[in-house]
Amino acid sequence: MTRLLIAAGGGGDAITAAMVHTALHGRRAPALVLTYAWERLVVDPVPGPRGIADFTALDRLAPHLALVTAHTAPKAPAGSLLPRLAGGLWPALGLLDPYDGTVGLTRQIQAAAHWCGADRVDLVDVGGDIVARGDEPTLRSPLGDALVLAACAATNLSTSVYVAGPGLDNEVPRSVLAPRLGAPAFALAPEDTEDALPVLDWHPSEAGAMLVAAARGVRGACGTRDAPAAVVLDDSSPLVYRLAVEDALRLSPLAQALALCPSLDAAEKVSQAVCGFSEIARERRRAALLPPPAAPRPPREPDVVLDRYLAFERARRAEGLAYVTTRRITEDLVLTPTEADALYASLATGSPTRRVAPLWRLAPA
Repeated sequence: MTRLLIAAGGGGDAITAAMVHTALHGRRAPALVLTYAWERLVVDPVPGPRGIADFTALDRLAPHLALVTAHTAPKAPAGSLLPRLAGGLWPALGLLDPYDGTVGLTRQIQAAAHWCGADRVDLVDVGGDIVARGDEPTLRSPLGDALVLAACAATNLSTSVYVAGPGLDNEVPRSVLAPRLGAPAFALAPEDTEDALPVLDWHPSEAGAMLVAAARGVRGACGTRDAPAAVVLDDSSPLVYRLAVEDALRLSPLAQALALCPSLDAAEKVSQAVCGFSEIARERRRAALLPPPAAPRPPREPDVVLDRYLAFERARRAEGLAYVTTRRITEDLVLTPTEADALYASLATGSPTRRVAPLWRLAPA
């Protein structure tokens, strides 16, 4: 039997699903992870998720089941890291296409279960917004999680919902989630992260990076991109909680309201009614404000980039941070790929204690 897992959100949840699978069944147990191609505008400038029609060279195993491989490619102008992720993770990756709403996702999950020979599903979320009630002031992206939760409930397959690292996505705080989750089922261990660690050298998932770091023993305040507060990594950060799908569904008014939803457009309207916003509409507004692509510029001298980093490091230390994500550095300093590669190589070799993979330790003043 091939185990069937579902990543509740984007690439970070797919990486987390692979780690949860390793913890439960071992590194090389056959598995299929279904995941959205729903990525930040820095990766995919087209708002909303990508569907089957947005890719070439998908491996169509059944009418409602498409695998993403290293040979798959998004159709321009869309972008996606899923093909590269498919080449870097051990489990196979299947594409979740939400354009036919909960009804379509239910068919896709059932087709995947049939292909796997599986009679159960493990639904995995890093951070915990899958059990959001919809009115939390810091909630930003509940729709994808709620859609797959509603779809899993509709399949009649036995489903466990795993929440890893509550609060690590910097949406619903851990203190708010804790009463909803009960006792932890297990903690991710360093050996569970071995396959994910090299992926996070290039993948921008900050929640995934912090979960891996916490599982490997990193403790302290970590700064992420575009978040109001630091995430504190402590002994609770690598914990994983297990809920029955029925219990998770009771906690999510949005997932309940999405039952039998026939399209993504209809799901947007439901999200607006339940949560007061549509994250896809937010993406459309942000995409409309994006400046046109800048003309390529020559890379700055390594010494100039290093000086900028050292000033950044001092400022973050003054804020009380001990660690930062790679994405935070890259985006705050507006680094080109060439500049980023040179800076990270310089930091890793010149001061080896700065690299605490997949995070960066801020040197003390």
